Amino acid sequence: MKKMKQNGKRILSWGISCVLAFVVWTALIQIIDVQAVGQHGTEIGFATFNIWFHELTGVHMTLYTLTDWMGLIPVLVCMSFAGLGFVQMIQRRSFFQVDYDLICLGIYYLAVIFGYLIFEMIPVNYRPILIEGRLEASYPSSTTLLVLSVMPTFVEQVYRRLENAAVKKVINIFVTSFSIFMVTGRLVSGVHWFTDIVGGGLLSAGLFFIYKAVVLSGGKEEH
Repeated sequence: MKKMKQNGKRILSWGISCVLAFVVWTALIQIIDVQAVGQHGTEIGFATFNIWFHELTGVHMTLYTLTDWMGLIPVLVCMSFAGLGFVQMIQRRSFFQVDYDLICLGIYYLAVIFGYLIFEMIPVNYRPILIEGRLEASYPSSTTLLVLSVMPTFVEQVYRRLENAAVKKVINIFVTSFSIFMVTGRLVSGVHWFTDIVGGGLLSAGLFFIYKAVVLSGGKEEH
């Protein structure tokens, strides 16, 4: 238990550091090399680099569509754990008898959704291209945020609840490969600025580490 709490404190410090880095990164985007070079003259920070990278990769709408549909996978992961928590609540006849880590997971998913909604309502950047003729907020990358926030919890829950080492390894490989493909696909599809992807990565890492630290402080450690 003492070791778990020590690990929790260390991981919490990582989480806070990533969230602070995200805050600083968000501020820098609105200060450094800001130019009105986006769609309809919208302003973009780190404009010279963002434009160079966007022109380098080009726009690939097929990849954009594919990663959009594959974004349903982390949504299904969320629904699966919500279902598990609901079943436990029915069987144990109390919300407070649901496993501690599942309760934390539900709160964590709500925090991710809340973070997404904030930046939808208060756009920092708009996409480098119009989607169906409309401007859309693009910072941080919502797909990056969703994938890198949710898929690590899939691995974490599998390690907690399954004993089979082979299954754990397969799931770990799948999640790692899937996450790399999704983030890379979003980066090179041309629907985001490079800085959007970085922002999504920093925020998701911060939120996940904080969630992990909270779980370690009050529950069992995964095997």
